[in-house]
Amino acid sequence: MSRRAVAEALGTAFLLAAVVGSGIMGDRLAGGNVAIALLANTIATAAALVALILTFGPISGAHFNPAVTLAEASQGGLPWREVPVYIAAQLAGAFAGVAAAHLMFSEPVFFASQHARSGLAQILGEFVATFGLLSVIKGCARFRPSAVALAVGTYIAAAYWFTSSTSFANPAVTLARAASDTFAGIRPVDVPGFVIAQLAGAAAATLLFRWLVPPEQTHAR
Repeated sequence: MSRRAVAEALGTAFLLAAVVGSGIMGDRLAGGNVAIALLANTIATAAALVALILTFGPISGAHFNPAVTLAEASQGGLPWREVPVYIAAQLAGAFAGVAAAHLMFSEPVFFASQHARSGLAQILGEFVATFGLLSVIKGCARFRPSAVALAVGTYIAAAYWFTSSTSFANPAVTLARAASDTFAGIRPVDVPGFVIAQLAGAAAATLLFRWLVPPEQTHAR
């Protein structure tokens, strides 16, 4: 359990360092061109995600996301007694990753974001982003387990652009990015709506795939 908790913390820390660090770098180099900054942020995040899942997946499952952990536990893939440890590790890692990114770019360790991400359109974007993420994970994990890392990374790269919220799709990521007043930040006041939408999207995808691919069908294949 301790090894898995450390793997979750490290993986989530590197994920947030990639998200926030590339956001800062992209914003500084783009000369005010938001599309170029977002493209840089997208590429770095997706590439890091693939590498991190390949690295830590064999140890902890590479959840890096409380929504994924809760979905796994609800389907018997993870004992409920381990869920608090996973989520605590993910949250600790997320804030550590933000702090590391800030320090690398000479920013304050933590500073509350002023980046507004509010409204029903953004909340719908988070529901769609997380629903899609869990669908990709569930489908690939059952039928193409070796492709999970690439599938998740490419899906997140796409969802950065086709969702109105730029696809946070992760409560730990959302909470930690509220402590970053940078390109990747989100105002603390906007966090609850995002997290609720993420949990709802994850639950909907989990229930759908439980019906689409019952456990006995998975075993039969």
